[in-house]
Amino acid sequence: MMYKVASASEYLVITGCGIPDIKIAKKAWVFPGQSCTKFDVSPVNYTFEVQAMSAEKLPFVLPAVFTIGPRLDDEECLLKYAKLISPHDKLSHHVKELVQGIIEGETRVLSASMTMEEVFRGTKEFKQEVFEKVQLELNQFGLLIYNANVKQLVDVPGHEYFSYLGQKTQMEAANQAKVDVAEARMKGEVGSKQREGQTLQNAAKIDAETKIISTQRQGDGKKEEIRIKTEVKVFENHREAEMAEANAVLAKKKAGWTREAQVAEVEANKAVALRDAELQREVERMNALTRTEKLKAEFLSKASVEYETKVQEANWELYSKQKAAEALLYEKQKEAEAQKAIAEATFYARKQVADGELYAKQKEAEGLVALAQAQGTYVRTLLDALGGNYGAFRDYLMINGGMFQEIAKINAEAVRGLQPKISVWTNGSGGSEAANGGAMNEVAGIYKTLPPLFQTVQDQTGMVPPPWSLTFSGSK
Repeated sequence: MMYKVASASEYLVITGCGIPDIKIAKKAWVFPGQSCTKFDVSPVNYTFEVQAMSAEKLPFVLPAVFTIGPRLDDEECLLKYAKLISPHDKLSHHVKELVQGIIEGETRVLSASMTMEEVFRGTKEFKQEVFEKVQLELNQFGLLIYNANVKQLVDVPGHEYFSYLGQKTQMEAANQAKVDVAEARMKGEVGSKQREGQTLQNAAKIDAETKIISTQRQGDGKKEEIRIKTEVKVFENHREAEMAEANAVLAKKKAGWTREAQVAEVEANKAVALRDAELQREVERMNALTRTEKLKAEFLSKASVEYETKVQEANWELYSKQKAAEALLYEKQKEAEAQKAIAEATFYARKQVADGELYAKQKEAEGLVALAQAQGTYVRTLLDALGGNYGAFRDYLMINGGMFQEIAKINAEAVRGLQPKISVWTNGSGGSEAANGGAMNEVAGIYKTLPPLFQTVQDQTGMVPPPWSLTFSGSK
């Protein structure tokens, strides 16, 4: 029998004789037949880099440090910890994998339901929700999150989403700061004259922007109407095509969408660059005006009141002219941009029409190819049915195509108004013989009439029968 005492950050776990399950105490007598183990309840820091993915399938890394230990204010949680975790070293790989698996699983599930913008802007809410869900899972092991620190979100190697986003924010803040400094200097030194100039400039700017917006709306309406008509035409052609043609159209559309997305991205980058250049130019111009006004003030302070008044009037007149010229230049630039937008809409419409015509030509060519293939199959089938006899095949085509009737019609037109020679011939078959011969005698009778017919045509018109007719003359 021994008397055991635990330290300040430890507890005793006693099992054995006289104890139904386990007993937790800070100090106790350990009798024979009982086992006593000490376990440390001090929290442990776990550092992780959780790799997760947002709803747009964008990967990111969430560095986090969790301080986790057993819950001391709940006896039931302490019993769970003693049973499940205390047999292992709290710094062991087993415990770290257990905690890391819970944190990574809950973080990935939560981030998959949020967009990257929601995760980035709502970091505090995202952190709180992760803690709540992780704590819910740790309760079954008697563990408690004493503290947690989520560091800044980091890009996965090969993806620079946060890097580019930070650069964009930094550049916007720097540009805004430059504009603010320039505006402060301008307001302090130019004063009331600058206000009046800004009033004139803003009025001209508003008029120009109103005109531009109106033109853009009209261009957007025309572009949307053309796009809808084009989509209807493509849909009708698509429904008439077969499955293989539909797959080809889908691949073509995907390529077109990819190209349009790339063009839109390039245009957006160029627009940002142009805006940055415009702001920089405005800042430089304001700096120049500020320096000019400062020099003027220094020189004017040394001159007489009369001379100062005259110089001020001259400067004001010059400044008004400059502002009017700048307002006119701005209006011309906006008109040029509107004309450019209309030209782009017209180009888009013509391109869609050309694509539709190309698609129709392709379908027409495919139809001709299919017709040629069908005719080839038809010819091969007839030759196979006739045992490869080209003469019989040719005879069939001439009879089936009504060639002899056409010849008779042409001859009748040729001798119209003349006194033709009348020839009467017979094939020598009687009615009883025809009745006995059946359908084959009828065919034989038609073939017997061909040589006299050719001879009659030659006698009456002087036209010599074509060479292929000699076959019929020789086979009678």
